[in-house]
Parts: sequence; structure tokens; C-alpha cells
Amino acid sequence: MTSSAAPSPKKDPWDLPDVSGLTVGVLGGTGDQGRGLAYRLALAGQKVIIGSRKAERAREAAGEIGQGVEGADNAECARRSDVVIVAVPWDGHAATLESLREELDGKLVVDCVNPLGFDKKGAYALVPEEGSAAEQAAALLPDSRVTAAFHHLSAVLLSDPDIKEIETDVMVLGEVRADCEIVQALAGRIPGMRGVFAGRLRNAHQVESLVANLISVNRRYKAHAGVRLTDI
Repeated sequence: MTSSAAPSPKKDPWDLPDVSGLTVGVLGGTGDQGRGLAYRLALAGQKVIIGSRKAERAREAAGEIGQGVEGADNAECARRSDVVIVAVPWDGHAATLESLREELDGKLVVDCVNPLGFDKKGAYALVPEEGSAAEQAAALLPDSRVTAAFHHLSAVLLSDPDIKEIETDVMVLGEVRADCEIVQALAGRIPGMRGVFAGRLRNAHQVESLVANLISVNRRYKAHAGVRLTDI
């Protein structure tokens, strides 16, 4: 006589890990987007280190951000962090990652870079040889755990201390679901935000390129538009 075991209950997609003890590094943390993310994550209680090519510049920016944020050169920032957010300009993306391959070995890397061009008609999406900035990062960092997230956030809103909640969703892409869930949980620590799994890295290009549309929206409506997904 055989007996069939009851099927295991499906995991709740909103059951995310506790990430409060992780140290988050932000490469490009002296730029507007990096500073804003560092500020919001630190405000939520996360340990944050911002990186720059020059340690002195990073420490100066960290002092301006406050909230216990530390500054270091990019290499030290990568070494000391559990999760590393890449928020550097697109034109320095490849060179920065190539120079930090050893320090990023084994790290969870979150790429939030948007490859964009600008002309008199406005912003438009660029298509990297690898397909996207995130896929370029994965190619350059074969021993890192690369994900993509935080593309559609307004640096103005992130840095404004008078704004207590930012009502937006963060689409998270990656090859390993557990890594994506860590990034989703980090996003969810910021009041008003949700981290939403949005597929594998091969789908990162359209997520990155959507920023060109949001720039057009913001210019037309004098806004700081983000993305909110429905029915989830």
C-alpha cells in the first residue's frame, strides 16, 4: 500500500529574509542616485558605506548624508560590504567593475545603472553589447552574484528629508531567487517601497531603458515619476 504525501505549501512571495544586519556598499555613492539610496537605506537602519575613486571625497559626502553613513574608496567599500549597489555613471561602468573584480568576488552585486544617451530630442536607451548594464556586470564579474534593481527611483525624492515615504515599486532581476529576495527585502525597508521579482537578467534591458520614458514623463508633467505595479 502506498501513501502520497501532502504537497508542500507554496512559499509566500512576500515572505522575505531579514536583511537588517547586512552592510550595504554604494559604488558611486557621491553621485545623486547613490547618495539618495545611501540616505534612505541608512535612515531605515541599514549599515551603509559609500564608495568613490577618492576616499576623501567619499568621506566628505558621507558626512553630509549623516545617519551613520561611512565613506571609503571603492575597493574598501566593496571589501567591507555584504551587498554592493553599483550606481556609477554608465560611461564608467565597465572600467569600475573591472577594477574591483577581486574585491567583489562572492559579493551580492546590485546593478542600478541605466545606459542612456541624450540628444536634442531627449533621453533614449542605449543597448550594450552584452544586452544590458546588468548583463555587462555579470560578464565582468563571473564570481559575483549579480542582480539588477533600483532603476526607477528619483534622486530628488530619495534625498529630500521632508518626504517620509516613497510610494513606488522596485523591480528586481537576477538568476538566483534567494539573491533577488535579499534585494527585494532591502527595497522594502524603505517606507512606501516594495521589491518585486521581475525575471532573469536577460530581461534587464527593458527595465533599464524604461528610465528614458520616465524622464520624458517628468519633463512633461514636472514630476518625479516612478513605477507602481498593479494586482500583486
